[in-house]
Amino acid sequence: MVRVKRGNIARKYRKKILSMAKGYVGSHSRLFRIANQQVMKALKYSYSGRKNKKRWFRRLWINRINIASRQLGLTYSRLIFKMKSENIGLNRKMLANLAVLDPKVLAILAQPLPIKN
Repeated sequence: MVRVKRGNIARKYRKKILSMAKGYVGSHSRLFRIANQQVMKALKYSYSGRKNKKRWFRRLWINRINIASRQLGLTYSRLIFKMKSENIGLNRKMLANLAVLDPKVLAILAQPLPIKN
């Protein structure tokens, strides 16, 4: 077998990992083996964090809509049902934004639509 010397490639790989570990405390930013473990753990957490962020924001939006709808004398589920039945195509993010920035518009949307003859 031919001997493989990985000098440049290994150095490049280690340098990349150590540059990713910048800002870590102590040997976590200086020693390759420990830095590699920390970088892998950080990447794992960032992957799961991106998934959790979506769940967290949806919960936040629902909470904000619920608070605003209770001030209007409705519950969250009744408000959402009303929006769906009247074909108002606003998602939870938009509704939460309205609840925080412009509650009067949300109050207008929550009122029953006049029946057309």
